[in-house]
Amino acid sequence: MLGTIIVTLIVGTIIGFLGKAVAPGDRDNIPVWLTIVCGIVGAFVGSYIYYAIFGVAENNPGGDMYDTSKGIDWWRHLWQIMVAAVLVVIASGVTGRSRTRV
Repeated sequence: MLGTIIVTLIVGTIIGFLGKAVAPGDRDNIPVWLTIVCGIVGAFVGSYIYYAIFGVAENNPGGDMYDTSKGIDWWRHLWQIMVAAVLVVIASGVTGRSRTRV
């Protein structure tokens, strides 16, 4: 259980910062904790959307939502990053701190 939480935080951090990096515009105005939350939610939602559309690869019988293919599933990770990027844009619009220069 503790290992799952640690891995989720690490993956969420990576996916969140990658999503923040590919998000259009200046998205540096949201807090780090919100970026991590966007990454965690993006990882879960991106995996679900990928699984719902593409399912499990034919060469991976017995696979599930988190094991859609043999080896590293780069397409699933791309979906996760894109969902995290959308969430970062939404979070920035909702809670973004303005950076006004006087």
